[in-house]
Amino acid sequence: MTSAMLHYPLLKINAHMAEPLISVAPMMGCTDRHFRYLLRLISPRALLYTEMVTTGALLNNDPDRFLAHRADEPAALQLGGNEPKALARCAKLAEIFGYQEVNMNVGCPSDRVQEGGIGACLMATPHLVADCFQAMSEVTSLPVTIKSRIGIDDQDSYDDFHTFISTLYDAGCRDFIVHARKAVLKGLSPKENREIPPLKYDFVYRIAAAFPDARFTINGGLKTVEETKEALSHVPAAMLGRAIYDNPWTLNALDHALFGDPISDRHRIIEQYRAYLEEELDKGTRLKHMTRHLLTLFQGKPGARAYRRYLSTHMYEELAGIEVFDQACALVQTDEQLTG
Repeated sequence: MTSAMLHYPLLKINAHMAEPLISVAPMMGCTDRHFRYLLRLISPRALLYTEMVTTGALLNNDPDRFLAHRADEPAALQLGGNEPKALARCAKLAEIFGYQEVNMNVGCPSDRVQEGGIGACLMATPHLVADCFQAMSEVTSLPVTIKSRIGIDDQDSYDDFHTFISTLYDAGCRDFIVHARKAVLKGLSPKENREIPPLKYDFVYRIAAAFPDARFTINGGLKTVEETKEALSHVPAAMLGRAIYDNPWTLNALDHALFGDPISDRHRIIEQYRAYLEEELDKGTRLKHMTRHLLTLFQGKPGARAYRRYLSTHMYEELAGIEVFDQACALVQTDEQLTG
């Protein structure tokens, strides 16, 4: 871990924070601006990634619709695309909108993404990915990173992976995020591609040793503090995804274990997020867009099931307001109630 925030010169908060050891993966339908706001309340340290935004969606619409964000820095914009000039225009927008990193998705295996010629299928064309990287790097001062798998289909040997990384390295890339599974492009759903292909952490550890002046972040299958600490004994950074979405407080447990940060005051954080809900509701944001990320907020607490049931039943109502969240929370027994 370095002592300065060298990779994130536009950081708006936590200016003295060390380069992040932990990041939260880009997840479609999950890591929108509302969820990232909650995660930033829980952790002052993690680097937070947006959902993947395609270049077409960004360039053919009002960019504010996709890029507006608030107090979630350090945050990285993940782009999906395969055309260097379009990616370069989007990378410039990432800088304008105050992100601290721009990342290219070369790992998503979904059929819809493949139909657009983007995501994991780009691993078959490393020179095109290198051209895209160079085009983005030329127009922004932000770090440009690549998120990939270790391979695709039958191009899944370590030598195949090394060829892919070395091509990008020769183009100037020094920051890689690697999901340590291959992607099966036909026959597996995105969910199955997160679970069925075996994890090969050793591929990531070997490639990190082969390119010691590059930074490798390991992703895939990490669920606990212990597993994450083990991975960090081999590579400088780790990325978690579903484990954080399923239990956001894991992020604070990681901060506590790795940095000695205090355990979060859940009540205070929930109150802060409630204030955010009210502000967003006043702006016209529907409650369902924000509270769908809160179903696991009280995981492990007495009444958590009743809370989830009430919230999931009522948050989709046309006129649902802050009272729905309040009534759901009232079903949970707090630590004070249990010990009072």
